[in-house]
Amino acid sequence: VGMATSTRRIQPGEGGLLKRVRLAALLDTPSAFGSSYEAEAPQSDQRWAELAAQRADGPDHATFFALDGGRAVGLVGGHRVTQGTVELVSMWTSPEGRGQGVGALLVEAVVEWAAGTTVELWVTQGNDAALRLYERCGFEVTGDVQALPSDPCKDEIRMRRGPV
Repeated sequence: VGMATSTRRIQPGEGGLLKRVRLAALLDTPSAFGSSYEAEAPQSDQRWAELAAQRADGPDHATFFALDGGRAVGLVGGHRVTQGTVELVSMWTSPEGRGQGVGALLVEAVVEWAAGTTVELWVTQGNDAALRLYERCGFEVTGDVQALPSDPCKDEIRMRRGPV
């Protein structure tokens, strides 16, 4: 992963790529997500195609890939919760992309897409690398805590970054 790494929004017709990267993320770091590999792997190719099409366009949902020489090395989603708030979701950097600035590129893609609105996210307690990344990107811990949907024994903490 080098200076050639860039981010771009998913395009219609990239359901296959979305499926591959999302399932790799769920297998790699299951505790980082509210969903699970078992829940998402059986979904039809048609469903992945619908998700790609939804997230390629419009102001309410977006997915971004980090690409290095055409290879996907990361994924992030943005989801408009209210007029003034976007939630950053499904953040993942592939093992070879970690420590290379890929995470920061993905966060910036969502912040730019959110254009002048507050961005919030939930991070699993104990995921210190992610917490430090978000802090470097200007997010602050809010004090809100909730159980991780995929593993209620773990907690998630909310972080927020005001509009830029």
